[in-house]
Parts: sequence; C-alpha cells; structure tokens
Amino acid sequence: MTDLFSVAGKTALVTGASRGLGKAIALALAANGARVLCSCSRAGGAQATVDSIVAAGGTAQELVADLADEHSVRQLAMQALQLGSVDILVNCGGTIFRAPAHEFPMAEWHKVIAVNLDAAFLLAQIVGAEMIKRRSGKIINIASMLSYSGGITVPAYTASKHAIAGVTKALANEWAQHNIQVNAIAPGYFRTDNTAALQADEQRNSAILARIPASRWGEPEDLAGAAVFLASSASDYVNGHVLAVDGGWLAR
Repeated sequence: MTDLFSVAGKTALVTGASRGLGKAIALALAANGARVLCSCSRAGGAQATVDSIVAAGGTAQELVADLADEHSVRQLAMQALQLGSVDILVNCGGTIFRAPAHEFPMAEWHKVIAVNLDAAFLLAQIVGAEMIKRRSGKIINIASMLSYSGGITVPAYTASKHAIAGVTKALANEWAQHNIQVNAIAPGYFRTDNTAALQADEQRNSAILARIPASRWGEPEDLAGAAVFLASSASDYVNGHVLAVDGGWLAR
C-alpha cells in the first residue's frame, strides 16, 4: 500500500511554489519521491522551497514565469518539458483582487482571469499533449470554496475558480481515455497571503470559524495528503473530481 501513494521517479511541475499552498504541495510531492520543478513569478522566489527540498534529500529546481503573460507561460511549459517528461502538473499559482463589483477595475479582472484560469489551461494543454503521447499523467488544478459560492468583493476570483472546476471536468472527459487523470483540490479557508485580509477582519474571521466544523483555519500542510493522493497511482480511477479540503465547511 505504501507504493500506491509513492510518486518516486516522477517529475512534478508546481506553479505558485514560492509560498503558501504551492510550497506545501511541492514539499509533499518531494517528500514522497518526486523531482519538483518549482515555478514562481520572480527569480529567487522559490529558492526557499528548493532549499528545503534539497536539505531533506530531495531534488528540486526553480523555474520562473509570469503567469499573467501567455508567452511566459508557454516558455515555462517548454522549459519544463525540455528538462524531461512532466508526469505531474499542479496548477497552484494564483492571484486575487478585492473590490466591490460595481467598481471592479477591468485591468484587474483580466489579470486575475489570466493568472488563475488562462495559465492553468495553457499549461495543461501543452503538458497534456505530451502526456497523451505517453498515455500517462496527473493534472491537479487548485479550485476554491468559491468554485461553489459567490464570495464578496472578489468577482474575478470567483469566476476563475468556477471555471477551474469546469475545465477540470472538461479535460477529464477528453483525457481519461489516455490514462490521464485530471482533478482539482478545493481548499477551504487556509492561512495564506490571499486570505490575510479575511484573517485580519475580526467579524469575517469569527463568521468563518463559526462555520468550520474543525473550528480552525487550514494550514498549507493540510493539503499534503490530498495532493499526494491525486498525484499517485492511488487515484488512477479518479477523474474530473473536485476534492474539498475544507475542515467540513461545505458540510455545514
């Protein structure tokens, strides 16, 4: 059973690996044997992640890409593939912008959609084409609780995360026949930079905690098990699923 959850000998490309959820996923995959390509938006941004993996005896390398720029995303995909086959793709890189819907700047709308949705689809498209040739691969998209609900003052983020859930299912429908599993993880309320404003808002923070049966915010490390499961052969018959890791938020 241990081998069932192993990703030893596999290469994983993880975007957003500099901190938060992406860093935790990169560390978890490396701890279970994967070589991890840690993507971030600026040179040196993921060095701490790489150093942690190497210090623990793993193998990792930093790659740099601006997920808001299509050309940069294409270069990231090609660079990763030039380093060898990508067996696991984790689309974790993301951004958020908060403003009332009637005042939401279109420039920020386009940026959020580009980073959260367009980049994830383009990476899946390029890497997925190679996976189809090999008839093997795992793609994990990062969805959200806002893949299920509307949120407040985050219309672009909500739209992108609803779309991520849909794209996950659409790709799974096409690629399951090629032995490629495309799934998503929908984190609940986790302590990350993206939720700093909510954590600092006493009223919102209290309301969030009151609805979580686990009675706490999630920590990035809480995603490790779900990520390893969806990246390993343990999930070979799991296709198009959005796995909520939310402390019970959706059950309330």
